[in-house]
Amino acid sequence: MVRRFLALSLLSASSLILTGCLDMPHPFADPGREAARLALNTPPPRLAIPTPSESLLDDGAAQLWARDMAQAMLDQSVPATAQAVKPGDWWLKMTATLAGGSVVPHYTVMTPKGEARGQENGAPVSAAVWSKGDPAALAQMAQLEGPRVAAVLTGIQADMMQHDPQSLKRRPARVYFSGVTGAPGDGNVSLAQAFVTSFPDAMDQLQQGAKGADYTVRGVVRLSDGPVGMTGHPQQHIEIVWHTVAADGKEAGAATQLHEIDAHSLDGAWGDVAAAAAEEAAGGVRQIISNYSGRDHKPLPPPGQARPS
Repeated sequence: MVRRFLALSLLSASSLILTGCLDMPHPFADPGREAARLALNTPPPRLAIPTPSESLLDDGAAQLWARDMAQAMLDQSVPATAQAVKPGDWWLKMTATLAGGSVVPHYTVMTPKGEARGQENGAPVSAAVWSKGDPAALAQMAQLEGPRVAAVLTGIQADMMQHDPQSLKRRPARVYFSGVTGAPGDGNVSLAQAFVTSFPDAMDQLQQGAKGADYTVRGVVRLSDGPVGMTGHPQQHIEIVWHTVAADGKEAGAATQLHEIDAHSLDGAWGDVAAAAAEEAAGGVRQIISNYSGRDHKPLPPPGQARPS
């Protein structure tokens, strides 16, 4: 009988970051240059947020708004900083306009060439409240708008990926599987063989070596003594963690399987257990790669075209 490993959980690196909030790997980076950046181990691009000059706020409050938005973007895993725009920066232009008795904040993502690439309106704020530049109100507004601006950046990244033949929207991920360690019995071999069989599909391919791989996957098995079963038989707690590491060396996520087994029942041949565990793990690893790479994100259309609902 196939024993199912029921407790499969996906642990993203950004939760660490994500990502419920999914890890957004440099959403405003030039995807065509990303591989070179990783090879050189250079810092990722940043999103500059200069002090807005058309904010309907005094200088102090305008600076505070920029700092609050930078923090809100950092909370969304976007490397943002409140500073003047430097050559090569993507940046966030923030303005505010009067509309009756309200002020409407406006956010525009600007390219390093100074072109508007994506925009988002914030929720209207009472003009009386806005004019006070209340720090608590500005901070709360930034936290509310941070996810929406981050979504614009994600759409920009997806569009750039769509046009880049080397991105994972245009080709399968190259994955190096380094094997399984720590399993009793023939688990290291049988789990590895079953994963190699289960994992490849149209979006993910296995390769023989680590060089040039987009992701490296390895399985780690741990056994510990568990509770005595209802019939008095000793049990063991087994944990299998399938670590998925991106090309930059950061862990993109880990698919973790947990189960209680009869003590030493896996000290010999794993049989169908290996097949069941590997099949579940393969699906988890595929999802981690999709989440981390952003290959399933919807592209933001070019300026002037309506955004998808």
